[in-house]
Amino acid sequence: MTCIIVDDEPLARQGMEMNIANLPSLQLMGSFGDALSASDFLHKHQVDLMFLDINMPKMSGIEFLRSSAELPMTILTTAYSEYALEGFELDVLDYLVKPFSAERFLKACIRAKEYYEVKNKPTDNTDTSQPDNYFFVKCNGKIEKIVYDELLYVEAMLNYVVLHMGDRKMMVYLTIKGIEDQLPRSLFLKIHKSTIINTTKVKSIEGNEIDLGKAKVTISQNLHDVVMKEILKDKMIKR
Repeated sequence: MTCIIVDDEPLARQGMEMNIANLPSLQLMGSFGDALSASDFLHKHQVDLMFLDINMPKMSGIEFLRSSAELPMTILTTAYSEYALEGFELDVLDYLVKPFSAERFLKACIRAKEYYEVKNKPTDNTDTSQPDNYFFVKCNGKIEKIVYDELLYVEAMLNYVVLHMGDRKMMVYLTIKGIEDQLPRSLFLKIHKSTIINTTKVKSIEGNEIDLGKAKVTISQNLHDVVMKEILKDKMIKR
């Protein structure tokens, strides 16, 4: 993966450059002291991953993330842990609190690599077989098989997601965006920044509340019209 560093502290950039140099899976394309310089570089070059500081002059890391929907996968690096929730609401892959260990840095990079591989997995358009009805996740040291039909909804919790499957739950180290990209859009729909539902499980809709039988979830006000249109499609019988 190609990557860049955006941090106003020269020593922090040097430390990140050393960490990146030790990982064969990463290729450093540039190191920048402010978000504006990084933005100019990103307009001219394809970059897969960005290590982004939060507190910087001119434009903060959070402001930079909000400035464009076309930024690379992002891992936040900061000395301030209080921005973690805000960062994950902006779909960052991970949040490294300075000073972080080489082990913690490696863990974040492995997660980015796994997400990158899923996102860029080639598709075989000549395959006429039926699509898989399941996927696998890593949970508590085990590889768990999740059948689509058993999954009611997915709920984001900081840098984890909770998979709700009727009478059981499973907490997985993934972002809501990471798992959204793995779920078939024909079955699953994001109804809130922190919630994805299995549309085949919808029993009823009342106001902003969806009844999934064994659970009730809330539709985001901003997404309400889009969600209703997608769930109902042409299946609504009118008088």
